[in-house]
Amino acid sequence: MSAISRGGGISRWPESERPRERLIREGSESLTDAQLLAILLRVGRPDSSAVEVAMELLAQLEGLQGLSNRGLDELCQVPGIGPAKAAQLKAAIELGKRVLTAPLATGTRIGSSLDLFRHYHPRLRDLRYEVFVIVLLDAKHHVIRDATVSKGSLTLSIVHPRDVFNLAVRESAAAVIFLHNHPSGDPQPSAEDRTLTARLVSAGEVLGIRVLDHLVVGDGRYVSFADQGWLAAQPDHADRPADAKGERARRRPVRRTEEIGRDPSKSGRAQT
Repeated sequence: MSAISRGGGISRWPESERPRERLIREGSESLTDAQLLAILLRVGRPDSSAVEVAMELLAQLEGLQGLSNRGLDELCQVPGIGPAKAAQLKAAIELGKRVLTAPLATGTRIGSSLDLFRHYHPRLRDLRYEVFVIVLLDAKHHVIRDATVSKGSLTLSIVHPRDVFNLAVRESAAAVIFLHNHPSGDPQPSAEDRTLTARLVSAGEVLGIRVLDHLVVGDGRYVSFADQGWLAAQPDHADRPADAKGERARRRPVRRTEEIGRDPSKSGRAQT
């Protein structure tokens, strides 16, 4: 921000300082978060510009992530933000999420757990409830489509193998990948996660539908059952303590994992 007084409306500023004109002239990448929000807000308060209101909003909500996580009522608690402006902000954020999480194109081949994480993380990370997603694949492990199987609470989503595999059978899927989020941000699988995964693997074996992976998505990191070698159908894995198996959450994967679905006896264990 320059030393120019910010009192009053942005229309009183020199054109070189106005966010909308700067965006047109220099591109959106040149603007700060507050300046981009100011364009959406359009006007501020009688004693504050839209940029100042945006800066106050970001400070109170701890940045864009906080803005994304808050409801309309919480946004309206910031002076200068009414229901209409709050709705505009939430609409813009939702559009951004949808751009990042467009459905996987039919025919896409999933090469690694990291590919899945990068695609689904923006969609799942901010949710305050658990969501269980299935990715349906054909015999060559190309994407048929994905679908949300269930939505649950802060710590639980109710998933039954019957519901999961009914969809897979209807779509003639040869293989599936599962994902669900942990609203706490910690992707370490719970005992229930491990038990459910073992049940799903067993059900898939009966139906001839292979379970290629189960990703648990947290805030900026994830755990892949396939990468960790936890996809055995036997549920005894579910009862073993995490530290006994060397359980580890990924924070910044630096290597591409083994291509999902490749025969482990031919390729060895995936790199992590």
